[in-house]
Formats: sequence, structure tokens, C-alpha cells
Amino acid sequence: MIRAHLDKLLTVVIAGVLAGLVLAAAALPAALVFGIGFTALSTPYSELPNTLRTPPTAQRSNLYAKDGTTLITSFYQEDRVDVPLHEVAPVMRQAIVAAEDVRFYQHSGVDLRGVVRAFTVNKRDGRTRQGASTLTMQYVRNVLSSDPRLTERQRRAATEITTARKIQEMRYALALEREMSKEQILTRYLNIAYFGAGAYGIAAASTRYFSRSPAELTLAQAALLAGLVQSPDNDDPINGDADSALRRRTYVLDRMVESGQVPPQTAAAAGAEPLDLRPSETPNDCTSVPDGHNDWGFFCDWFTRWWSNQSAFGASADERQRTLRRGGFSIVSSLDPAVQRATTEQVLRIYQPTEARALPTAVVQPGTGRVLAMAVNRNYSVADNPVGQKNHPNTVNQLVAGGGAIDGYQGGSTFKLFAMLAALESGLPLSTTFSAPTRLVTNFPVTGEASCDGRWCPENASPSSMNGPRTMWSAFGRSVNTYFAWLTERVGADRVVEMAERLGIVLRADSDARLARYGAKNWGPFTLGVAATTPLDLAGAYATVAAEGIWCAPLPVVSISDSAGRPVDAAKPDCRQVIDTDVARAATDAARCPVGDQSMYGRCDGGTARGLRAKLGRPVAGKTGSSDRYGTESVVAFTPQLAVASMAANPDDPRDAVGQAVQARMVDAVGEVLAFGLRDQPVRDFVPPSERTAFQVTGARTGD
Repeated sequence: MIRAHLDKLLTVVIAGVLAGLVLAAAALPAALVFGIGFTALSTPYSELPNTLRTPPTAQRSNLYAKDGTTLITSFYQEDRVDVPLHEVAPVMRQAIVAAEDVRFYQHSGVDLRGVVRAFTVNKRDGRTRQGASTLTMQYVRNVLSSDPRLTERQRRAATEITTARKIQEMRYALALEREMSKEQILTRYLNIAYFGAGAYGIAAASTRYFSRSPAELTLAQAALLAGLVQSPDNDDPINGDADSALRRRTYVLDRMVESGQVPPQTAAAAGAEPLDLRPSETPNDCTSVPDGHNDWGFFCDWFTRWWSNQSAFGASADERQRTLRRGGFSIVSSLDPAVQRATTEQVLRIYQPTEARALPTAVVQPGTGRVLAMAVNRNYSVADNPVGQKNHPNTVNQLVAGGGAIDGYQGGSTFKLFAMLAALESGLPLSTTFSAPTRLVTNFPVTGEASCDGRWCPENASPSSMNGPRTMWSAFGRSVNTYFAWLTERVGADRVVEMAERLGIVLRADSDARLARYGAKNWGPFTLGVAATTPLDLAGAYATVAAEGIWCAPLPVVSISDSAGRPVDAAKPDCRQVIDTDVARAATDAARCPVGDQSMYGRCDGGTARGLRAKLGRPVAGKTGSSDRYGTESVVAFTPQLAVASMAANPDDPRDAVGQAVQARMVDAVGEVLAFGLRDQPVRDFVPPSERTAFQVTGARTGD
């Protein structure tokens, strides 16, 4: 034991001394070299940085569709995916050892023969012509130079050519070899090395140059890749010098023959092969989704916004984005390619990408909040548009989910749901009756065209079919404005606003947010959808009713695994009961009226989208909405399993009214999306509300 310990200590000391001589003999006195060597080597092995034990190498994250195999895109700063050694072809392992450290399996981290050889050559020539870095030492240098936790100055110091740095590198290499096996070190080296053309690690390099996995590499391909490590930028055969790359391939093959790893005739055959590159580039970010699936870009964009809001991935949005681009996550999204395709087809039947008007549409799963599709008639692209066309046909603005420059579009009568829920929660039943006039002068103060002597005075769109005694069933079915204005007065406009926000309506426009915060009690017009919203918010709100009062945060993922394959909790649905179950059932019962279904109590007597139930062939609920003068049109429909919301608007010019006629086509489109999305799912009916909630005035209905 004592002899072995002394031998190891002597090896360390000699290595340090010779390393100093290699780099400094021509310029430094021997005593100084010895001093640096012994001082540096006096540090104990226990101070090996954890960075070297668990290297913080950047790995790309991959975003897949719901099937778990269809790649939507990747995110990376460095195109790298770590692979275990058994997934690397044996010839590749042999080639990298032959090219970079032929005595890798004989030394203990520092190759004394190599140090002596380098010292002899460099002393003879009067300058540094040969290095003495082993593969283990190169791994140490790569880790330290790429550690994101170090400052740029610290990273430069980790690779500068100094005697002290070289000795420290040797010390770390010796320590690593005592803690790790050769296979572990070789695996880490292959995964961290840069191979040029933007490819970090052997998996990315195999794909970048040959469009194949590292397990499938041939001898000629492996030798070429191994030869690139020494000078990846200059020898890169895609962007650099192909002839130089071939010369390096020959060099590696020769070394493999000399070391007895490959027979001469086999190496000669590999060396005679042409440079058969089959380059492919890993997509990076949302503008790189597959050409045939450009419509996925808006979902991808929303996914990155969602990721930026998840505290599990960092303390700030910037840090979370760095985590995405370095963390090596495997992300299975909620995007269903088939449902996305069907939704996009329906959108494009109404508006083409070249039209100024847009039809953003979202499909959401009640009970989980998972988003199955996000479609709009635009190209997700940063390409220039024709003069005067701000957002079409190309845009990267989030037209479906909102955010950034997009506040949303007026929701119209779809917001009557929130007044009905607030009234039901306050204790009013579905049978609450009011004789709705053509026009109703309320106590809410307003100015402008909707004002009657300073008071808000909405009127019904079609007096002949809307006036007279109405209940929540018939008023919601026929979309009676004056009924819901009266109902809002009874329960309080602030409670209607609060209900909308509770169900996930985000007031992105500054003016809307100010009114909600400081003037909600007087914001009666909110009930008729004057605030801006988005299809995703509307689909989520109606999905809450479909899920019997359980609100779920909109979710773009099914699962997330980190680089080690461990599941990440951020992928789990974030759901909670936000309204009483019976209140939600009652609202659903009334919401069957607009779409031609019948309430459990037989109280529907007309609707604004009466043909939807017959066409879909299963129980359905929903609502249509028109903003003032038909500036926007909205359609929302849901079953217990699916919710779809679609809005027609001109994102660049709210004054460009889309007109009432488009609504009927939107109802058909939403019905087609529902039918396709539910094609393999059983028919489920809604649970009826209690007679108490339907017919009896009670105290507040809160809790479950």
C-alpha cells in the first residue's frame, strides 16, 4: 500500500514538473518551474470541482407533438444531445482515441511519455510544436471553458497557455481518473467535444454531417469526425476545407493501423471512399418548424411564452429561456397534429393568409387545460409583408393566445356567460324572469353613443324575437342584451368582471385592466363583451364550465423530462374548483340553448346557432357573440370532453368590421373541429343542475 501510494505521488510530481518544462523551459528558470509544479500539486484531490464531476454542458431541448415522436422543433445554444457509450459505434470510439490520445487506456490521466516527447520536440525547435494533453486533460479543459457559471474572464483563464494552468489541468485529470472509469471519461469527452458546423458532441455531429445516429457510423465516417476535433472550424467539410478534412481522415486511419485497431487493408478501403456527406441541420426555435407544418409555429410560440412564466425553470424569464436552450429537456407537447390540421383546414376555408381579417381558433381539453390546437390564417414567419400589410400573410405575433403586441378582440355576447354565472352564484336561479324591453336605461354611467343622458342604455339586436319575459335559458339562447344588462345591475358589474377573471380571462389592454381595477362597479358594458380577449382565453373559460367548475391553467405540454430522464412537475395540470359544481351545471344547461340543444328542463326556445346540435349529433353547449356593429364575431362550443373558440377580426384595424354573415360559417367550422376532435370519443351528456339551482332563489352558492 505504501509503495503504491508513493508511486502515485511520484507520478503526480513528475507530471507537474515536466508539464512546466514543456511550456516554460525556454523562458522560465528551472527553480520557478519546480516551484509552480509542487505548489499546484499540493492541493488535495477532495478539491476537485463538482463541475468536472457533473459537467454543466449545454444540451438541446426537443419539443415533440402529442404522439411523443413527431418533432416540432428544438431549442439550443449548442446543438448537443448526450448519448451513452453503447450508442456510439465501436469504430468511433477507436477513432477518437487514435486521433487524440493513443495511449488513453495505458496512462492515469497524464501521459508521461507524451510529456517527454513534447518537451524534446519543443526544446529542439525552440517553440511549442507538440502538446502533451491527454484525452482526459482535453475533457477537463472543455468543461472549464464552457461552464456557464463562470465569468468570461474565468473561462478564458481556464484555457490560457500558462504553466500554472497546465499543471492544474493535469492535477484535475489525475484526480478524475481516480474517480471515474475510462469508459465514463470517454463518454463525457465524446459528448462535450466540438466537431464543427455547429455540432457539439458525437450525436449532433453524426446527424449534422451524415444524417445518422452515432451507432450507425462507418469506419470512414468515424475517422472523418475524429479528425475534425483538432481544428473543427478550419477542417469542417461543410463550411471549411474539405480537402483538409480528408487529410485528417487519412491521419486518423493511419493511427488506427499503427495502434493495431484496424487492419491495413480495411483502413485503405475506408481512405479510398469519397467524402459522402449527407448534411442535415437541427431546427432551432419556432421559426424552424417543418416546412409542411408552418401552422405549428403559433403553438410553439405560445409554448415558449408559457415556459418563460414557469418558476421551476429559473428566477427570471431570461434565465428560464437559457434553461430551455441548455437543459436537454424532452418535451411532449399537447399539440395533436390531426386536430391541428383539421382546425387549420376549417380556418382557411373562411379566410386565406393574404386576407387582412383573421380567424384565430383554439381547442382546449376541459379538466386538464391542455391545448390540442392553435390555428390562424397566417404564416408563422419573420419574412417581409407587402407594403401596407402589417400582419399578413406573415407574422410572429401571438394572434391566438395574445401577449406582446396583441391585446385580443372584443368578445361580444360570449361574455354574457360571466353575468349568468355571477347571478347563479349570488343565489338567483335559471328561472329568474325579466320582461326584457327593446332598450334598457341602466344606472351605469357612460359617455358616447351608448349613453342616454349619461347612462348606459343598451338595446336588443332583434327586438321582435327578444322582447318580453325571459329567463336565463331563453335570454342566453336568444342573446338578449337588455336581460343581461338588467341582471348585471342586480348582481353588480364588479362581480361579473371578477367572475371572468376567475375563469381565466386576462385583460391585456391597459384601458381594460384599469377599468377592472378601479372602475369595475360601474363597468356595466363589460357584460356585453366590450373588453378584448382571445380565443384561448375564451376556450379556457368555457372549458371550466364544461368541467363542472374546475378551472385549469392553459397547458401546452403532456410531459417534460430533464436530461437525465426525470419527470418535471411543471408538466402537470394546474387545476382548481373555482365555481360551485351545481352553478357550473346550471350555466351549461342554459348554454345548450344557443346551439340548438335542449336543456334538461326543456326550457330552451330558440338560439343563435340552432343547427350545431343536429350537425354534431351529440350533446353540446356554447355561445355566439358579435361586438358593436359586427366589428368582431365569436363562436364558442363545448362538450364534456372538448372546447373550441374561434374569433373573426382584423388584428391591424378594429374599425374593419368583419360583418355578421361570417358567423354562420364560423359555427359550421367550429362544429367540424368538434366532430373531428371527438371522432374516437364516446358520446357523453352533461349532468343536469339541481331543481334548486334551476328554480329557487337561495343564498349565495359558493363552495362545493
